[in-house]
Amino acid sequence: MSDLMIEVEGLTKNYGITRAVNKVSFGVRRGEVLGFLGPNGAGKSTTMKILTCFLAPTAGRALVGGHDVFTDSLEVRKRVGYLPEDTPIYRDMTVLEFLEFAAAMRGMDRDKVPGRIKEIGQRCGLGDVAGKLVGELSKGFRQRVGLAQALIHDPEVLILDEPTAGLDPKQIIETRDLIRSLAGDHTIILSTHILPEVAQTCERVVIINKGRVVAVDTPDNLTHQLKGAASLYVQVDGDASASDVLAGLPGIRNVSVSDRHANIVGYEIESEDNQDVRRDVARAVVDHGWGLLELRPMRMSLEEIFLQLTTEEQRTEEPASEAVVTNG
Repeated sequence: MSDLMIEVEGLTKNYGITRAVNKVSFGVRRGEVLGFLGPNGAGKSTTMKILTCFLAPTAGRALVGGHDVFTDSLEVRKRVGYLPEDTPIYRDMTVLEFLEFAAAMRGMDRDKVPGRIKEIGQRCGLGDVAGKLVGELSKGFRQRVGLAQALIHDPEVLILDEPTAGLDPKQIIETRDLIRSLAGDHTIILSTHILPEVAQTCERVVIINKGRVVAVDTPDNLTHQLKGAASLYVQVDGDASASDVLAGLPGIRNVSVSDRHANIVGYEIESEDNQDVRRDVARAVVDHGWGLLELRPMRMSLEEIFLQLTTEEQRTEEPASEAVVTNG
């Protein structure tokens, strides 16, 4: 059995002459939480609609649990729980009625429905509002109801499109915690254009821009690849010669002043690839009698990674006259 629950190969979707998704390929392991990151209009929602069988691809293929979304869509739908960006709920039903309706649409055994609704209601924090009309709930609770309907049939795969959109900070934290708690039992794709969402929730990230995948990796690996070298921040209470001393150490490529306050100076030290210079730096500072106030690795933020990747992708963008690919 493949370790991949979701396999996407060369996925393409055209709307007339407009290509919304362009030869997208990636995989998601069983039990993994994958972040699907990109700006508005990047092709995230279109890709998710194909994975949930709402749209047919123009070209390429996508498998969910080994089943093709185009040729075996009923089997795919059984295995997927989907929360679109616009939460699909009936406002004139109570929460309980709506979840009963969702369970019926999923063909669940009637005898198991009450217990499952109670379980999911507790997990999503809906116990106190079960008898209320959905339309009377706050945005945060309506989002929880939408997540509950996606979970009601205990799917193997959860596909969540902007699950924290429009929520207040407290609701965002609660929703992130809930999503993290579902990892392992469910394979999750989380779509967002909010960069901290990925860092706090997901194990790996797919970055998509203008319909193309520009990176698939962990945030840590992306940081290493894009930096091209390890960087340290060192704060020293010493004299002006510290910069020259640090620059003369083996394995150090560059030393630059990051900040300065009187005799306290912060340096950004860039080392050669795969060189760990922390011990040498610390020893040099101490041996010269300077105060070592701070020593830590520097990492690119997801914002910096995203901007660098999408900027590079725009520079190498294919001509707009590219021929449209069709099935057949």
